[in-house]
Amino acid sequence: MPEPEIDAIVFDVLGTLVDEPAGIRAGIRAQYPSLGDPGVEQLLALWQQHIAREQRRVLDGDRPYLASGALDLEAARLVAEAAEAAGTGDPADVAALALSGRRLPPWPDTVAGLARLAERFPLIGLSNASRTALLGLNAHAGLRWHQALSAEDARTYKPDPAVYRLAVTVSGRPPERLLMVAAHAWDLRGAQGLGLRTAYVSRPVGDPPTPSDEFDLLADGLADLAEQLGCP
Repeated sequence: MPEPEIDAIVFDVLGTLVDEPAGIRAGIRAQYPSLGDPGVEQLLALWQQHIAREQRRVLDGDRPYLASGALDLEAARLVAEAAEAAGTGDPADVAALALSGRRLPPWPDTVAGLARLAERFPLIGLSNASRTALLGLNAHAGLRWHQALSAEDARTYKPDPAVYRLAVTVSGRPPERLLMVAAHAWDLRGAQGLGLRTAYVSRPVGDPPTPSDEFDLLADGLADLAEQLGCP
């Protein structure tokens, strides 16, 4: 497929540039050191299921918008309740656990890959994380942007078109001149709905494309993406 003609790159953050499960898993381990691996994985799944379910409820209009930090706090409370046998209940401990969502490690190729791509293109981060959470995770993972946008500004979550429209508005460019990069096929489908070009980047925790998906680029990582986009 020929190289798409683009003016800026829009990046998903959670899962695409940072290992979200690893950061939350580390927070659970730190809070409940007596838990074995199966217990930690059960609590991680509980956290992830809550976030996915509640974001879906916001999208469906079943609950008012709530920023990601508040959803993380809800998830941390559920984890604390489920881990009761391990010793928990202190609100300060729950609040500390909720901050795990802002301490997410970057994938090994993230920092260098962003730097390489930034030599040719403006880079825009577009995340479901709140403005405050995005600031924290950008700093923790060492992510560098020309602009970082939060779905909080649209008071909804991806894949609502209003979130992708934030990037179109800020860039001042037509949607077809923007390339949305994500490790989640559902995210790229949402961007396609608004007319953005799309690039799927493979990650261990991503949502891979189905046979019916047609994205502009498929990349093994950020180095591969940079090569395909002709970056030096």
